[in-house]
Amino acid sequence: MNLTDSALLNSYSLYALYSAMAVYALAFIAFAIDLARRSSAVGVIEAAHLVEQDAAASAGAAPPAGGTLTLKRPVLSRISARMDNDAALPYGRSSSLRVGVSLTVLAWALHLAATVMRGFAADRVPWANMYEFAMTGTLLIMTVFLLVLVRSDLRFLGTFVTGLVLVLLGIAALQFYVEVAPLPPALQSAWLVIHVFVASLGTGMFALGFALSTVQLLQSRRENHVLEGVVSPRGAIASALRLRFLATLPSSATLENLSYRINIVGFILWTFTLMAGSIWAEQAWGRYWGWDTKEVWTFIIWVIYAGYIHARATRGWRGSRSAWLSIIGFSAVMFNFGIVNVFFKGLHAYSGL
Repeated sequence: MNLTDSALLNSYSLYALYSAMAVYALAFIAFAIDLARRSSAVGVIEAAHLVEQDAAASAGAAPPAGGTLTLKRPVLSRISARMDNDAALPYGRSSSLRVGVSLTVLAWALHLAATVMRGFAADRVPWANMYEFAMTGTLLIMTVFLLVLVRSDLRFLGTFVTGLVLVLLGIAALQFYVEVAPLPPALQSAWLVIHVFVASLGTGMFALGFALSTVQLLQSRRENHVLEGVVSPRGAIASALRLRFLATLPSSATLENLSYRINIVGFILWTFTLMAGSIWAEQAWGRYWGWDTKEVWTFIIWVIYAGYIHARATRGWRGSRSAWLSIIGFSAVMFNFGIVNVFFKGLHAYSGL
């Protein structure tokens, strides 16, 4: 491909990417509106229950025979993601939710077009530098999210996922953009296709697991407030009302199980990434391991997720401790991408081009 055609394709890629970002922003707004509507719907029921309790207290309700007054379990615990059978408050798919999903699919298509055109413009796979890796990595994050929607209804994560992808794409376009350039000698290998693609796919899995773990922590806190509300309902319910939409989401146990399964897939992919990187390093530099900063952080990420899986499976680390390990693991992934690639020098310095 001549330089003129390459430059033209690259400009089309940029137009498609900025269009995708604009549509992602609209999808983010639609998903946020859906969460607001969820909160409003739950709030109506909760407010009615609190009025009922106040009326009963003002009337001086007499205690039942043979004991002290026992308040009813808060309505919040019945309409929330019940801890007994993991059921959640039935919530229909609002128009804003359907719009959000539709816009996300449209943005994904534009994102895919931008990535493919960048690859054709460069006449190679489009993940040889920070800008291209961010473009491909966020595309795979969104692909994983949309594929999981086919099996599990995780549309409530739409605000988080579209927001994360939008921020990463914005940083990549503004800070990491580079013109199409030939590959350095060390990258002229079939392992570039295998190693970086699998790493990007693993990052997509970890991102979704991170989102689920974050929501799990919020849901766990709300469930604890509900349980405390059996004894002291007024203060506990008042605290739980801050994020009413959580009452329409799965229980913390269900969210934890989903996050665990997704993180296991990500861990398998990351293990292959580590192995493939070692093989590639031997071919490119004549050694399997050299304690390069990038190699060390890739191994640190592997250790964190290995510890997460081991602690949960054998040591009974469930609930908040499990969620925090998942969050720490993904934070290490982002540190490896955004800090190590940019500020640490080493044999992988070309990844910051």
